[in-house]
Amino acid sequence: MPDKDIVSKETIRRLAVDLATWLLKLPIDPDSLEVLATEHQRVEDRRADLVVKLRDREGESFLLHIEIQSNNDATMPVRMMRYMTDILLAYPGLPLRQYLIYIGTDPLTMPEGLDGPDFRYRYGVLDMHRVDCRHLLEKDSPDALVLAILCHFGNRDPRTVVNHIYTRLRALLGDNPKRFREYVGILHVLSGNRDFRSCLDIRNLLRRRPNCALLRCDGGENCVM
Repeated sequence: MPDKDIVSKETIRRLAVDLATWLLKLPIDPDSLEVLATEHQRVEDRRADLVVKLRDREGESFLLHIEIQSNNDATMPVRMMRYMTDILLAYPGLPLRQYLIYIGTDPLTMPEGLDGPDFRYRYGVLDMHRVDCRHLLEKDSPDALVLAILCHFGNRDPRTVVNHIYTRLRALLGDNPKRFREYVGILHVLSGNRDFRSCLDIRNLLRRRPNCALLRCDGGENCVM
């Protein structure tokens, strides 16, 4: 996989809504989501940064920053603080909610903030070890299925889980090729944060299906990640 993926704006929108609703359980208005075109919005190998503008159910606007981390990083609190200042400088006047989603195989050791002599900084942390993969798989909805790729599979064979996700997406969305491509695009993006090299290279799997290719940049409708 190259250092950058080119991901459609609609894929980013759907991904942000899914993460906020299914994993972070934020009371959002999904129709209010606005993709913010900043350098913070990128998807890289083994890391995903996402910055969007949303409204809660009370109609109050806020910024949402999500970082997906596949390994413990002692510098994470400083990195998150750096993101915070960059985002607030770019979009002043709006409150910011930050979340770290940890999907690594080792136990989570990263703190949820940073304390100094005159400040206290915190962000939300979600350890995917504590999210039951079965809960998402049994929902059997496209949104829940694609997020299951982030779960810790435990004793389950990753190949079996991934093939189940893809098969169910095909069954649920096979009569709507556009939506199917959208969800496979999300699956492709999220799988880049998992190390499947020893059992299944999902990216090659998707490339063998040309109809599932992610959209290319065209005049601002899609985002370069």
